[in-house]
Amino acid sequence: MKTSENKPTASASTDKNTERTAFEKQALDFHQMGKPGKIEVISTKPCNTEKALALAYSPGVAVPCKVIAKNPDAVYDYTSKGNLVAVISDGTAVLGLGNIGPLASKPVMEGKGILFKNFAGIDVFDIEVKSSSAAEFIAAVRTLEPTFGGINLEDIKAPECFEIEETLKKEMNIPVFHDDQHGTAIVSGAALINACQIVNKKLGEIKLVVNGAGASAIACTKIFVSLGVKKENIIMCDTTGVIYKGRTSGMNKYKEEFANSTTKRTLTESLEGADVFVGLSAAGAVTGDMLKTMAKDPIIFAMANPDPEITPDAARAARPDAIIATGRSDFPNQVNNVLGFPSIFRGALDTRSTQINEEMKLAAVHSLAKLAREEVPDTVSASYGGQKFNFGREYLIPKPFDTRVLLWVAPAVAKAAMDSGVARIKITDWNKYRDKLEAIQGPQKVFIRSAIHQVHANSERHGALPRIVFPEGSSSKILKSIRSLIDEKICHPIVIGNPDVIREKAKKHSVSMDGIEILNVQGHPKFQSYTQELYKRRQRKGVNTKEAERLMNDPSYFAAMMIDQGDADGMVNGATTNYSEAVKPILHTIGLAKDHVPAGLNILISDDRFLFLSDTTVNLNPTAEQLAQIAIQTALIAEHFGQKPKIAMLSFSNFSGADGTPAKMKKAAELVRKLRPDLSVEGDMQADTAVNSEIQNRIFPFSQLGGEANILIFPNLESANISYKLLQQLGKVEVIGPFLMGVRRAANVLQRTTTEDTIFSSVVLTALEAQIIKDRRTVKH
Repeated sequence: MKTSENKPTASASTDKNTERTAFEKQALDFHQMGKPGKIEVISTKPCNTEKALALAYSPGVAVPCKVIAKNPDAVYDYTSKGNLVAVISDGTAVLGLGNIGPLASKPVMEGKGILFKNFAGIDVFDIEVKSSSAAEFIAAVRTLEPTFGGINLEDIKAPECFEIEETLKKEMNIPVFHDDQHGTAIVSGAALINACQIVNKKLGEIKLVVNGAGASAIACTKIFVSLGVKKENIIMCDTTGVIYKGRTSGMNKYKEEFANSTTKRTLTESLEGADVFVGLSAAGAVTGDMLKTMAKDPIIFAMANPDPEITPDAARAARPDAIIATGRSDFPNQVNNVLGFPSIFRGALDTRSTQINEEMKLAAVHSLAKLAREEVPDTVSASYGGQKFNFGREYLIPKPFDTRVLLWVAPAVAKAAMDSGVARIKITDWNKYRDKLEAIQGPQKVFIRSAIHQVHANSERHGALPRIVFPEGSSSKILKSIRSLIDEKICHPIVIGNPDVIREKAKKHSVSMDGIEILNVQGHPKFQSYTQELYKRRQRKGVNTKEAERLMNDPSYFAAMMIDQGDADGMVNGATTNYSEAVKPILHTIGLAKDHVPAGLNILISDDRFLFLSDTTVNLNPTAEQLAQIAIQTALIAEHFGQKPKIAMLSFSNFSGADGTPAKMKKAAELVRKLRPDLSVEGDMQADTAVNSEIQNRIFPFSQLGGEANILIFPNLESANISYKLLQQLGKVEVIGPFLMGVRRAANVLQRTTTEDTIFSSVVLTALEAQIIKDRRTVKH
């Protein structure tokens, strides 16, 4: 008798469709929110006065125009050309989407521009070209040379991409680089060097099979040959089978270059005895049985995207001795082009190179390979949740968020450009150049990503995700954020409220409830015990049993008691509640840690610094003693995120100690020195003095701060709250928080103006805080 036991249920199918629809909606919302798209043009010069406008445009702009007309090289001194790259596509081969045309490819090209900017400080204009032939595309791009310092070709189908790049490189006097070809080739080349070293195989002796004959496959094979792999030891396959001498079907001159004399006709036959498999083809192209015939210690680069030719788990099951790399970030050894193109263009632009030649590509390959063999510093591990990386089978190439990549690859490429004669200017002071590269990177722009990695590492160590409670379970902002938190494996979310209302709200906003626990206060088995516990704590503060029961019906009180009693690890509320009302249940139920002061903390992240601002939400007019403790609590958090605390006690005067606020802030600084003599602290001082070391050195050389402050302690709630909210709305900064300091457990309160992104960030840091508290309690016990 047949049953439907193994068939997906209608509800399961609906959940999957809902989740897919929800993700698609998130993607559309992300690209649409605020200004549509992902990039903008901003002014690098102030243009807010008549004089500035006259300098920026007519008549002042005529002066650099005349200079450039006489000396074309002056364009690099007076315009953005030297740091401007065009990302150009016709949309004929968009990753995972195919030929979608130039218009539909625009979001991808904007995304590429973001990577250039974030990883190498390079500005980008994305240009989508509507063309009917390679010749027409070439003609369009060729005319752009006066505008740009370099051209990055993107998502152009083969074989046209080869002709386009070859022609433009000959006809243009600026670097032209097809990243789909060379980016993958450079990173996989570095991985191949290191994989061969680990298994003690020589590049000149290995037998290598390439599956795929498109742009990236051809480029990878070419660079492998440049690294020492012999052509006669390479077999290339396409959808027809082995590319062999004499084959006529589906051939072109680019495939012909790698046609070998062989009797093998299939990929399965080709893998027999092979040392290396390089896949740039399609998911599922390889099976475990096919790998079993490969040589000892096989090297398997399954780089098809989004799904590899064979998953690492399946490959390892068939060949436990294999070294495996993919194009995926959720597996070790990700061959990610972002390790290449930003730094390569950085080195090319900084030498005003006329092209990116083979010498420069090989310099990038060897630089990446050497960097992977270096000891990995703690700063890199911190970006990945404390995970330790050591050169070996699971770590062939650097990680994408390793900030050393720019510092290694760009100088190597620049030097190769100079040595090979394509550099138009020379770099003579390499230490100064490294300083310039470090300045581009600014602070850790991956602050939240670093925290996410820490949460993941801690969750793996603890064997469970932190349980985070959301009292405002019917808030659409909360529900949407929770979906992202589940996708990122941040926490086990528990939402409190009426289940029917919550499900209806989720359905309305296309949010899948899969993985979200719903808790109803009404009828909960612990309601009475929670009520009695609250009564015990508040009975001498005007709370009788009936009032305790009424309060426990408030989801925020219930959530706080869950945290206190160990039934959850953390909570986040305030998205729909007045801040003071949201804080009250936390303080009345969970309470403060010993000798701590409740205070609000906001973290401000700009292009060049971190700032920790306290107290932004709780104390109206804190005493000097309270401010000292708040400063120490803030310093502990700064230290956790790898920042050396430099504390400024802010006032309206500099080192006056006058009656009122200056005297209070001076005393607070003195108390910090007494309680934590290891901390750098100064006050009273004005805000501009605190964040500007030039002012300190010029006017107040006696300051003990030792540089620009990264912790700003405000004299009262008015000044702190106004400052952070103004910066949040007007400044080109990201403001995270507020976070509630001083509480015994991880509990944080949002602002009602919060967005889904800020909810996500707040929950990530709440989850991390919960894990840290759990570890401390474990150590104590």
